Amino acid sequence: MARTDLYPPIEPYATGTLRVDRRHSLYYEQCGNAAGVPVLFLHGGPGAGATAAHRRFFDPAFYRIVIFDQRGAGRSTPTADIADNTTPLLVQDIETLRQTLGIERWLLFGGSWGSTLALAYGEAHPQRCLGFVLRGIFLSRDSEIDWFLHGLGQIFPEAQRAFAGFLPLAERGDLLASYYRRLIDPDPAVHRPAARAWSSYEAACSTLLPNADNVAAVNDDRVALALARIEAHYFVNKSFLAPDSLMANLGRIAHLPAVIVHGRYDMVCPITTGDLLARAWKGSEFTIVPDAGHSAMEPGIRAALVGGTERFKRSL
Repeated sequence: MARTDLYPPIEPYATGTLRVDRRHSLYYEQCGNAAGVPVLFLHGGPGAGATAAHRRFFDPAFYRIVIFDQRGAGRSTPTADIADNTTPLLVQDIETLRQTLGIERWLLFGGSWGSTLALAYGEAHPQRCLGFVLRGIFLSRDSEIDWFLHGLGQIFPEAQRAFAGFLPLAERGDLLASYYRRLIDPDPAVHRPAARAWSSYEAACSTLLPNADNVAAVNDDRVALALARIEAHYFVNKSFLAPDSLMANLGRIAHLPAVIVHGRYDMVCPITTGDLLARAWKGSEFTIVPDAGHSAMEPGIRAALVGGTERFKRSL
């Protein structure tokens, strides 16, 4: 019978810290089968960090599960740091981690921003990829960022009103620039409430039905600041990617197998983006979850993602 939910909780068999430059050190861990097929989990945000639950999308008897926290996120240091934090550097970090762990090729698994980073890495290093399991596709186009900042108000008017209303009226003409100024302010009295407002907005819009636990999880000051500051930093800088470059360079990885999962009612990263990628990626497997939003932890999304990693077991 096909597996339809997460594997039981597991602990890493190895953890480490990877020094990638004079400033940044990245936390990483390995779980499952040390001799298994390598799979790299790429968390969202950027800035959200990885959690113990993320180990559970993979069969620990089959996969060598590699998880790391990107620059400034989770257990990596310094926390919430945006200096020397760009997409090309994150791609370089992934390649450094691969070399450090002695891995020849690996499966890439990422959702939301994690899908962006998986595509960017794959297009830079296609020869190092076995395939892709991607969820809640985000291509970091201007239209997607504008939707996050403004368009969500069409579905979540109260959440978007609270998000914009956090700022003084005079600062609401450019929500991104106004939040960014506050989020990079060194004074905690300025950046902490802005981070909570940003993170709560995103969390409130991430599930099909209201989920208080989802919102509470990002209200920790450290978690909220890393998520909001780094996310705004990437938005302001157009994710350090040339316009539409991920789609323009898709041919570099289009020969590789891909499972693409999207919630029908994903409001944070609308399904039109996943549909665009799936239609361009001939041979990819596109699963639309009819009763889910954006969060990877919604039951239908979990089932589809685990199903994807299970199907790869037959071909890797």
